[in-house]
Amino acid sequence: MSRSQLVAEHLPLLRRYARALTGSQASGDAYVAAMLEAMLGDPSVLDESHGPRAGLFRLFTQIWNSVSVNEDAEVTTLPMPPERRLSNITPLPRQAFLLLSLEGFSEEEVAFVLGTDVAETRRLADAAGREMAAEIATDVLIIEDETFIAMDLESLVKNLGHNVVGVARTHADAVALAKNKRPGLILADIQLADGSSGLDAVNELLRTFEVPVVFITAYPERFLTGERPEPAFLISKPFQPAMVSAVASQALFFQRNSRNRAPKAPAA
Repeated sequence: MSRSQLVAEHLPLLRRYARALTGSQASGDAYVAAMLEAMLGDPSVLDESHGPRAGLFRLFTQIWNSVSVNEDAEVTTLPMPPERRLSNITPLPRQAFLLLSLEGFSEEEVAFVLGTDVAETRRLADAAGREMAAEIATDVLIIEDETFIAMDLESLVKNLGHNVVGVARTHADAVALAKNKRPGLILADIQLADGSSGLDAVNELLRTFEVPVVFITAYPERFLTGERPEPAFLISKPFQPAMVSAVASQALFFQRNSRNRAPKAPAA
């Protein structure tokens, strides 16, 4: 298999990771594009000593830690250290946790991707776990037509300390429940059994109020093309509890930071 074929094979899941890191499709895809440009300019920058997939994620991490991609997807070098960049940047512990839980890398591979060692990788993942455990509970709406999957998600969400305000199995049910309950997080299957779309339901809801959304699908590659508006937070079926925990926490992380940065109304 040629290098271009290897890269194409791993690009969808790299986009998923990039979007989870940045909190948006536009920013995540722009970082991936910057990585591809770096590879085109100098193919030797890809270190495949731990395999091509880990090499791509390592190169992406190096790009992520060295540039800022603005809303117009133009790349500008920032002289300041990573911890002083944009206030919504994903901290290193969360990067480690996402690589382990969302992308399924081993501790050795994560250490390679982040340029650290296994002991530090474990410390980072533990720190992320403690941070997520301390998060403020929120109300969660589940949009899922498969009964057993909905039950698994409900149990998982409750074990994370959140409250499930309802389970919707159709577009109409989802819209009605969300408008009535105003959840703080939505977990949504993209394709529902009655032929309706969880994606359409969410898009309708987002026109009336702001809420972080994590989409769940058996066909993630269909929504990671970078060719049209696509979800920022995506989980593939079958999923592991740690995967749901990591991505849901990441979605709430960006929502919380967005609210913290919102301008306060002047005192009367």
